[in-house]
Amino acid sequence: MRIAVSVSEKEKTRGAESPYFRALVAAGAAAAEIELVAASDVVRVRAEDFDGILFAGGDDVDPSFYGEKKQHENVSGHRPRDEFELALLKRALAQRQPILGICRGLQMINVSFGGSLYQDLKRDADAQVEHRQSAQGKSRQEATHGVVVTDPDSEWGSIVQGARQVNSLHHQAVKRLGRGLRVTARSEDGFVEAVESAEPYPFLLAVQWHPEEMVDTAEQREIFVRFLAKCRERAAHPHNC
Repeated sequence: MRIAVSVSEKEKTRGAESPYFRALVAAGAAAAEIELVAASDVVRVRAEDFDGILFAGGDDVDPSFYGEKKQHENVSGHRPRDEFELALLKRALAQRQPILGICRGLQMINVSFGGSLYQDLKRDADAQVEHRQSAQGKSRQEATHGVVVTDPDSEWGSIVQGARQVNSLHHQAVKRLGRGLRVTARSEDGFVEAVESAEPYPFLLAVQWHPEEMVDTAEQREIFVRFLAKCRERAAHPHNC
């Protein structure tokens, strides 16, 4: 089994110290099964060489990919990463590979499906909850606001019921939901916190919070456990997916 974790160039240099890497290991993956990839790997990395892809957090998606111009000075992105990940996701979907998205990963997946984003929650959406907990001096591992399951017949809904407290490290969020996705959790002030495929698919779950920073919590670790199980299933039976 091989899993690609798409990250920023800076995050890639952390190697096995990356929280995404450590979360997968905590969930049962062997270090040799995980590869951190970044936009600089565009020439050699192919989706079909892996059994699943995790799209990690990081910079904002360039607004041009959802038909808008940059509206605020705090919108900062890295277009090569956008292009790399959008192409990688498209190929992974065609191959029906397991996909896990985290924070930026959710936003990138939504944009790929034709959705759009609030470029800044405070300025564009009047968020009632502080979604960037660093502004409150909280660590990345602390829970800061509630997330409510909106679809109990979903992957996330089968892990938890009702509301859970999660961490929150973003200033953007889903505005228009992409076609082919369904919302499976929302924040207590109504913003999209989890999406899954609206159509039958082996595994596609994307969350707006950072479960890799809370992997010591059983329900957050379960996200990675389930993703790994689907990756192993694909590795064992690549033509049955």
